[in-house]
Amino acid sequence: MTETRKAIVIYDTQFGNTEKVARSLASGIKEQGVQADCVNVGAADVDELGRYDLLVVGGPTIAFGVSKPVKDFLGKLEGIELRGKMAFAFDTKSRFIFSGSAAKGIEGKLKALGMSIAKPYSSAIVKGTKGPLEEGTEETFKRIGAEISRFIQ
Repeated sequence: MTETRKAIVIYDTQFGNTEKVARSLASGIKEQGVQADCVNVGAADVDELGRYDLLVVGGPTIAFGVSKPVKDFLGKLEGIELRGKMAFAFDTKSRFIFSGSAAKGIEGKLKALGMSIAKPYSSAIVKGTKGPLEEGTEETFKRIGAEISRFIQ
């Protein structure tokens, strides 16, 4: 019997849009037979992260970059052995060309921790400040979840 692979999707959200994307990613991962937990960044237990084969981290793009809760979480990962584990970063942001990207910063930090990037970061586009997500976004991220889960099977 093969060992069940595990993934965790950790997210920060302001208006619920990033949570929807996170849940879509987790759904796509689960469809591939991988156990997937989906938790808000404030509830994530860094001491448990070693149990996971795939770490997915995302948040809203705030002031052109990573939100404070996600920055704080990433800072806590310094002492955790995550080298060689798979990772994926995502964010939500407006379509405005100068909006920046939280996912780019998240991915950079995950790489610096020695993690292998399953797929280059992706951004979900939010209409206006509070949303909603652009049509088809949840389906797109469900597909991405299925795609990245294959790296740990």
